[in-house]
Order: sequence, then structure tokens, then C-alpha cells
Amino acid sequence: MRLSRRHPRYASLRVRATLAAASRRGLVVPEGLIAHGRGEAFDYLLGERTTPGARRAERTAAQWLRAARHPVVSVNGNVAALAARGIARLAAARPGLEVEVNLFHRSPARVRAVATALRGAGVLRPKGLRPTARIPRLPSDRALVDRDGIYRADLCVVPLEDGDRTEALRALGKRVISIDLNPLSRTSRQADLPIVDELTRALDALAAGVVRDRTPLGSGRFAPVDRAALLAAALATIDRNLTRRAARARAPTPRPPGRAARRPARGRRGRSRRTP
Repeated sequence: MRLSRRHPRYASLRVRATLAAASRRGLVVPEGLIAHGRGEAFDYLLGERTTPGARRAERTAAQWLRAARHPVVSVNGNVAALAARGIARLAAARPGLEVEVNLFHRSPARVRAVATALRGAGVLRPKGLRPTARIPRLPSDRALVDRDGIYRADLCVVPLEDGDRTEALRALGKRVISIDLNPLSRTSRQADLPIVDELTRALDALAAGVVRDRTPLGSGRFAPVDRAALLAAALATIDRNLTRRAARARAPTPRPPGRAARRPARGRRGRSRRTP
């Protein structure tokens, strides 16, 4: 299907086409398509732009990535389909950042597909292809990790994550940065540092922020963050946007220029001839 650049939703349609093609290749599962649609709905509510609160979170996340001694970014099928190059740019910006494949709906074919997408984007040695450890008390295949990757990480970046693993990673003493457009999700509420922003925007901001920040690599000095304030800021943005839309919807529709208002015909004594 050809997409016209003049379509008002061209960018959105292009992303959907990318995911649909990735689904046909086995890179993305049907559940991933549903998850993307839910995220896109929240992007509408946020104004489809990076909010001031998200920018603050991304600046802090860049500092955390530099401060971490063993940072790892986790990649699933949707992330590989939409942002493999963004992951590669972030890994290039932060020396020592590991990239690990981690899938809820795991199969050898999907693992190979995600690894192929990452390598094609420039990630030379993705981890997680042959798991060597397991996250305790996590029943899904999300528990399967690389002992030299997520298992020993002090900081995990988890884009488009599920809340169960975010909670399990924190229980292991790891700091977790989430990238999730839904400020109400368990992932956003469980993460130490929630970034409420669209994936590709967030990754670009993180890569640029890591280059600008001057925190010594592996220093272990993490800037403080108010998780509740970041989530409250996202919800306040949604509330303002909905309030403005509601106000515009209630406003009277302006008449086209040059057309006079039509007045009802009047009878002999000045009363309108209206049917009772």
C-alpha cells in the first residue's frame, strides 16, 4: 500500500505499516500490535510531542546511564521493529551499554528476528540469545536473561515493558528506567524513573543527553528523581489537553463570512410565525 506524505496522519500510518510488515515476518506478535495501539492513544492525549515533564525525565535518565556501572537496555519485538537504529545510536553514545533481547512471547525464530534487526542497525553483539540465568519469581519467558547482561546490571532501560518484570528487576536491587506512553501503567508506576514519551523521541533524547552530560562513566552517582511528580506532570498534561478540547467543542460554530443570520418571519403584531 502506498502512503501519501500529504495525509494528515502520514507518520502514524507509516509506523502502523512498519509494524504490520514486521508482524508478517514474525518479528512482532499480534499482542504487540494491540499494545502499540494503546500507546498511540495516549500519545494523542499527550499532544503527540515530548512534554516538559518527559524532557526532565530524559535528562535525568541520560545522567543515570552515564553513572551506571553496568547499564543494559532490554529489547522486545516492537522495539526492534520501530527503533533498532535508535537503540544502536544510544549504545554508540554510551560506551559499555549492553543491548539484550528479552521477549514475553519467546521462540527461537523471534529471537533470531530481533537479533537480526539489531545487527542490521549496528548493534554488533546483542545479548540474550542463549539465556544463562533466570529472574526469580517471574513465571513468564521474560525471566530468561543473560548472566552477563540484565542479570548483573545495576541499571536496566525497559522500553515498552510489562509491569511484572519491572517489579521483579527492582526486587533484585536494580534501578529501572521505563519508556511508556501510559502514565497509569504498572510499568510506569513501578519504574524508578518513568519516561512518559514515544519510543523514538525518547531514545533520540537519551542519546543526545548522554553525549551532553558530564557525569563520569560508572561513577555510581545517580541524580535524585521524584517519580510521583513525573507521573503527575504527564497526567496534568492530559487533563489540560482534554479540557481545551472540551472547551473548543462547546464553543459556538462561527458562521461563514458574508452570510447574514436568517431571521424568522414576523406576523402582523411582530410575533414570529412559528409552529407551536
